[in-house]
Amino acid sequence: MSDKVRVFVFVDALGWEQVERYGFLRDLLPNRRKIEMQFGYSCTAIPTILTGERPAAHGHLAFYDYAPAKSPFGAMRFLAPFLRPRSFWRRGRVRNVLSRLVKRLYGFTGYFQLYGVPVERLPMLDYCEKTDLFVPGGMAPFKNIADVWRDQGLRYHVSNWHLPEAENFRVAAELFRRGAVDRAFVYSAAFDALQHDNVGRDEVLRPKVEKYAETIRGLHAALVAGGRPFELTVFSDHGMTPLRGTADAPAALAKTGLVWGSDYASAIDSTMARFWWLKDGAEGKVRAALAALPGRWLSEDEMRRHGIWREDHKFGDAIFLADVGVQFVPSDMGVKPLNGMHGFAPDDKDSQACWLSTEPVPESVTRVCDYFMVMSAR
Repeated sequence: MSDKVRVFVFVDALGWEQVERYGFLRDLLPNRRKIEMQFGYSCTAIPTILTGERPAAHGHLAFYDYAPAKSPFGAMRFLAPFLRPRSFWRRGRVRNVLSRLVKRLYGFTGYFQLYGVPVERLPMLDYCEKTDLFVPGGMAPFKNIADVWRDQGLRYHVSNWHLPEAENFRVAAELFRRGAVDRAFVYSAAFDALQHDNVGRDEVLRPKVEKYAETIRGLHAALVAGGRPFELTVFSDHGMTPLRGTADAPAALAKTGLVWGSDYASAIDSTMARFWWLKDGAEGKVRAALAALPGRWLSEDEMRRHGIWREDHKFGDAIFLADVGVQFVPSDMGVKPLNGMHGFAPDDKDSQACWLSTEPVPESVTRVCDYFMVMSAR
């Protein structure tokens, strides 16, 4: 048994700006630091948090990559011709139902969503989150935090991300009151969705933040009742940046006359467009077409600094990043902009994450990838 219980509460999208604006748990968690977000989205940050590895190693930058030889969706080529009209199959509710069917068909245990990806392109795309990342072996060949705590012989608890956050908080509090765990990773994802729709609306966000404060005070009380010394840390992966404009990348690409899957391939997310060059001449035309859009091409040095450069170009031969606050609409994520988004340059002030703790913050903890070192320490 470990002498001290160590609890880590991960609140997705609880950014440094919100923490400071609302004075979130300043008395209970006085040791605080602004944290540089991991380049990418939650699907990038969560594997980074769980393993301490950066995307170049763990392979998760965005959900979809161009990889015909590795695509699990080969059978979809026979279904795609029947999904007409396209406008119907791009509706949100329809896509959600289709996503559930595809997930069951392929036996994916991780988070899966088709979003706005054209179904006819799926046989040329790979998906990164086929397995549940949070369970032992979920990030193989890398060890995730569940693997580490198990190997250390600790009694541990990792929240079930399939459950509502209220249930996950309730389960954790009961374990703490009984003194039944040495380590805990408590996960809450609901604030991310709320921020996407309501960023900047204090009348909506403040009550939710206050509810989190009340709930975490309850976790603290449960730890006290458990009778063992403990430390409690709350952290996040990013904040949320208000919508400031949109850019139509597909329209710009259409003017080139290039054919997707023959001349080039792309994965257009909300804030970045990734490209693979399949024929000579395609790169120059695409770069010229996007020159008028509000954004810039990342250099190799930047990609290395952000931990997303790979020699095999899994994440793309080139990446075009939107200016802060600009969303690509339409994109492979959907046909409408959201009120808030993350996934911009890591130095965007609205995107900064937070680390809040009852214990002093180690000097080495400045980026999201640094969390693992603290969580895995004996």
